[in-house]
Amino acid sequence: MSTAILTGQPVPGSSLEGDLRSLGFDVRVASDAGDAETLLATVPADQRVAIVDARFVGHVHALRLGLTDPRFDAAALPGAVTVQAAARRELTRALARESSTASGSTAVAVDSVADRVVAALDADGVSLYRPELGTLVAVVPADPQARNEARQAVAAVDDEAVRLRTAVKSRDGFFTTYCISPYSRYIARWCARRGLTPNQVTTASLITALIAAGCAATGTRGGFVAAGLLLIFSFVLDCVDGQLARYSLQYSTLGAWLDATFDRAKEYAYYAGLALGAARGGGSDDVWALALGAMVLQTCRHVVDFSFNEANVGDSAATANTSPTAALSDKLDSVGWTVWIRRMIVLPIGERWAMIAVLTAVTTPRITFYALLVGCAFAATYTTAGRVLRSLTRKTRRTDRAARALADLADSGPLAQALASLLPGPPRKTALLSAAFGAVAVVTAAWVWGPAWQVVLVAGLYVGLSAEAVERPLKGALDWLIPPFFRAAEYCTVLVLAAKADVNGALPAAFGLVAAVAYHHYDTVYRIRGDADAPPQWLVRAIGGHEGRTLLVTVLAALLAPTEFKVALTALAVTVALLVLVESIRFWVTAHKTGAPAVHDEGEPA
Repeated sequence: MSTAILTGQPVPGSSLEGDLRSLGFDVRVASDAGDAETLLATVPADQRVAIVDARFVGHVHALRLGLTDPRFDAAALPGAVTVQAAARRELTRALARESSTASGSTAVAVDSVADRVVAALDADGVSLYRPELGTLVAVVPADPQARNEARQAVAAVDDEAVRLRTAVKSRDGFFTTYCISPYSRYIARWCARRGLTPNQVTTASLITALIAAGCAATGTRGGFVAAGLLLIFSFVLDCVDGQLARYSLQYSTLGAWLDATFDRAKEYAYYAGLALGAARGGGSDDVWALALGAMVLQTCRHVVDFSFNEANVGDSAATANTSPTAALSDKLDSVGWTVWIRRMIVLPIGERWAMIAVLTAVTTPRITFYALLVGCAFAATYTTAGRVLRSLTRKTRRTDRAARALADLADSGPLAQALASLLPGPPRKTALLSAAFGAVAVVTAAWVWGPAWQVVLVAGLYVGLSAEAVERPLKGALDWLIPPFFRAAEYCTVLVLAAKADVNGALPAAFGLVAAVAYHHYDTVYRIRGDADAPPQWLVRAIGGHEGRTLLVTVLAALLAPTEFKVALTALAVTVALLVLVESIRFWVTAHKTGAPAVHDEGEPA
């Protein structure tokens, strides 16, 4: 329940009260600031409350944007201000002060109670969200002529058309923008009018993708065609859930987590379905190594994105785009066709899923994975090279918050942490070189020797180099590359050793282990993005950290027979999956129930 307090004399013929009721507000009328203060005291402390000037003229959607967005504790637009429970005390204090000021003076500079409260909140340093209204109208007319002009301006703009248009993400890929969004926004409106929530649509998208993976696993041409069609439909629903959230302003912490994690679950489950289908098809083709390679490459691409973005959180507007590379990128963005080409070649989720769906339907799983690996490798090279150039030429310094985020993304376990604390002498500036050399060394050793004790020795060296890499705060220009090096080292070592074991079931077991660990790493990212800190240290210690897991896998490969190694990988995958899933679900459900701030990711297309 929400309460709106209308201040001032109601205007005959105004629809404001009805508009507020349509948005779920219980409307009460106050004659002045003192009356509003009295009414505010009767509203339960856990309710959202809004103060709106009775003379307000504007679109319903302007009121919706300004007064109902759950992501912000306090928000304002001309003639209206709203707060949630977290900012209730500040509103009460500001309104009391304005009531006292108004009662002791015969003239007030601003005659709108809501606008005076907004000014008081600004003076108190309260962060107020002010939505971009664009062509939407939101004004408090000073006289009848201005009111008539405002009403004409309202009539001239279709706020429903604006609402539909802004439901679409402002920055998206070519395929999504031109092949999905033109009609998916209407599906989102249909869902909103029937009371469906974004989380329900997200779940439907997951179920559809899992059915698609099941169809691919049949290994038949009909199954592959059905899988491709269902994968596209799953992506349509994936677009709809975000558009529904923006259309109806149904943002939530749980919803953002579900949307992000289900995207990865859908894609990687589909890879597994393709691999099963290839093995069951007429050719009995074993493409598990390709499926695992595709998952490793895609996950490492995301880690590069996450690390670079987190490394630059806190940059001021003056320093965020000072590099020549950024200047060139901005210049290219001013030419329409280059924008779309640059968005397409990074193979975002829309283009990637469309390619996978089409190739699944008309070719074989092996060809599908080859195309996916080549496309993602090119995209990873392009984006990483651009970010390296930006980092080398930008003039800003890394913040403490960014350094902490990179340390959390590194996922260092008890071995690396203990060794880092024991390293003698001042911190060295070789962090990036240590991480890179250690990653290349352990993967190369696994490739050359396979399951052998020499690889264990190199893995021990990797542990030591990993400790040196995280010994000091990660504030170097390229230190954001350290988490991706660690991810590549761990995932590729598991992949190579499972392939070298040369026993049926080893690669699927490795696929499960990498999927479980990757989920943990994605979960770490989403917690950091939601300002919820990283997963608890007991969980990081329990699953060993990246260096501990890498060392353990090399020991198991050298110590056990191939069939036993397969069983050990399976057991390790199940153990890690249970630990990270139980803790992750507990955390996010608890955060949702305790009213954690609602979030919604509008970043780069994944």
